[in-house]
Amino acid sequence: MRLQLTIELWKKGDWYLARTPELDFISQGRTSEEAKKNISEVIKIQFAEMKEMGTLEDYLVECGFETKNEDIIPKAEIVGFEKSMVMV
Repeated sequence: MRLQLTIELWKKGDWYLARTPELDFISQGRTSEEAKKNISEVIKIQFAEMKEMGTLEDYLVECGFETKNEDIIPKAEIVGFEKSMVMV
């Protein structure tokens, strides 16, 4: 199966954080590449556990994904992020 998703990369102190907003998973690493590698591992582990429990399909639907052949595709697409400041 192939999963289409977005990976956000953040720098916090000496660490890089990788987050998938569609799944709300997060990992860290000492480099951005390590953080991305770690988020892939988190996804594989979580999906294997959910598959074993029989909850993976429901989780994907809840997160807004659909399965087409061997691809897992989000129904909505993240098109950008922008920094902003608002009055509070």
